[in-house]
Amino acid sequence: MKSLSTITESEHLFERAKRVSPGGVHSPVRAFRGVGGVPRFIISADGSNFTDVDGNAYIDFCMSWGPLIFGHKNPEIREAVIKALERGWSYGAAEPYSLELAELITSSIPWVEKIRFVNSGTEAVMAALRVARGATGRSKILKFDGCYHGHVDSMRGRAGSGLAEMSSPASAGVSKSVAGETIVVPLDDPSALKLAIEKHGKELAAVIIEAIPANNGLLLQKPDFLPLAVELARKVGALIILDEVITGFRVSFGGVAEITGIKPDLVTYGKVIGGGFPVGAYGGKKELMDLVAPSGPVYQAGTLSANPVAMSAGIATLKKLIKEKPYASFEKKTAWLENKIGQSATKAGVSAMAQRFGSIFWLVLGKVNTADGTVRSQIQIPSSQKDQYAQVFHSLLDSGIYMAPSGFEVSFLSTAHTDTDLEKLTDSIDKIFSKRIFSK
Repeated sequence: MKSLSTITESEHLFERAKRVSPGGVHSPVRAFRGVGGVPRFIISADGSNFTDVDGNAYIDFCMSWGPLIFGHKNPEIREAVIKALERGWSYGAAEPYSLELAELITSSIPWVEKIRFVNSGTEAVMAALRVARGATGRSKILKFDGCYHGHVDSMRGRAGSGLAEMSSPASAGVSKSVAGETIVVPLDDPSALKLAIEKHGKELAAVIIEAIPANNGLLLQKPDFLPLAVELARKVGALIILDEVITGFRVSFGGVAEITGIKPDLVTYGKVIGGGFPVGAYGGKKELMDLVAPSGPVYQAGTLSANPVAMSAGIATLKKLIKEKPYASFEKKTAWLENKIGQSATKAGVSAMAQRFGSIFWLVLGKVNTADGTVRSQIQIPSSQKDQYAQVFHSLLDSGIYMAPSGFEVSFLSTAHTDTDLEKLTDSIDKIFSKRIFSK
């Protein structure tokens, strides 16, 4: 195998890619803008590892951003996919595979009485918002700063000048009128939430929130915050949309809703339910889902929705989750990671820690100025996070460890990760901290 410092072919491919694709990639974070350097072009993967075009092998803690809960190329899921391909890979017609997956989910999760499959989490959110507006006859949506719900126009807004004000566009190409339909409030701020709902409650179709905010760091909310959002929304007749695109089937089979006992009106899924293939879904109460065409007046369609290969991979994945129940093991392993990383930081005298939930973890690099030392909103993320994470990321990369290529993205465990993999990660972090490559 070539030295990990050898990335000649990745450099060559990246230069070619930049000539034909924006930034050389098809999703922004892949470009390594958040950490600098050249993105690795991956050519193959198996278990907990993948290999780039230069022959460098890495332990992968990104896991395709969460879907690969059983690791790369799991044999059981691979077999289901091969059988699906042998039958045919796209029909554009009704088929039994999406029916089986829908029955599996609706029979296991009481608050999902009906479900519609789409092609991505973004598409699922877009449709759920449309259902909420169609059901309530209201136009405005309340979301939280630091929560990501895909690149839907109305979800690409930033907080306005006041805590209960309309948002302003956070992306070029999003009109002020569309952004103005969204109210953005801070996480971890019950007062701001109460004020926003008091001011806009009669206009709100829904309150949408990531069940565990995990797209701008892993922002762990206090136990009473999500129940408060639900209570306040229901008092004004707004629906609750729980975005479980990341957490659904990953932190428990029923996601955060199962753990907290909260029953959302609508829920969005993605990632794990496709076993690594493009997929999304939205579901919820029967009376809401029956508003969707062709049953009702809320239009949504998709040429490749419920693709039979993705459905087959999803069936195999969810059946395997039911059979193996890996969640307690994940919790034990991330708790061990959190403890080891904390010990290394203390020993080296650096400000660093890991935040975790289930099989999801996030490195926090810098001093956290909160009462309990937990980062709960994006404004609490240390100012040193971006630069210090970039240094840690590249040191780990040189050690053969691939983490999320951004200090504001989370990393994931899979059942394919061995104790040796975890020990290599913590040993490498220990060495990085001991060298004090970043400031205290």
